[in-house]
Amino acid sequence: MKITAQEEYGLRILIRIAACKSEEGMSIPQLSKEEGLTSHYIAKLTRILRMEGFINSTPGYKGGYVLAMSAKEIRIKKVLEALGGALYDKEFCATHAGALRLCTNSVDCSSRSLWKMIQFTVDQLLDKVTLHDLANKETESEKILQTILEANIVSSAQPKIQL
Repeated sequence: MKITAQEEYGLRILIRIAACKSEEGMSIPQLSKEEGLTSHYIAKLTRILRMEGFINSTPGYKGGYVLAMSAKEIRIKKVLEALGGALYDKEFCATHAGALRLCTNSVDCSSRSLWKMIQFTVDQLLDKVTLHDLANKETESEKILQTILEANIVSSAQPKIQL
């Protein structure tokens, strides 16, 4: 269970596009320069984001990429699913069977319960975070995310969790 480079860079590209003030959006060369990634990789990521309906391309010589909908409508859970999928999916156990065909714990597995709980918790939180929440300066985004975390996960009896 790891965040892939595709998920990280794809999200960063989407945040840059959301924060862009130009009507033409951001071009592949601009995104490449800003993120320090190859144009080829930026093209691959913007294609995924465009095919999933998060961004549109603007035509012309000065064209680029703009959001296909309001940043407030774009849920980070959906973005990460489009870029790479869930941290834990149903195929996880099949890929960790050891040397056997089937996992020895395929019927009774307490660790599977842990992974499912983690995935559920992550999904619940990411579904509440929008692109709008992230298209700010880090200090502002941190405050917004702290508020979301406190409202949805931390009870008032527990100490404040720092991001």
